Amino acid sequence: MLFVFLAVTIGCLYATFRYRKPWMLTIPFLTLFGYMIVQIVMVPLDFMETVRFIFSLR
Repeated sequence: MLFVFLAVTIGCLYATFRYRKPWMLTIPFLTLFGYMIVQIVMVPLDFMETVRFIFSLR
């Protein structure tokens, strides 16, 4: 999975400098956010219980 995120990041950096579109730098962050949401949804508990559990960890 690390290589997928690295490939997305490198691809977005290349596209940003090649096409001069700075908004493409947000794509790696959106990819990580989407991956986090998918991992939370895969937990067999209720969504809100899972979120409360994650944020109650210290």
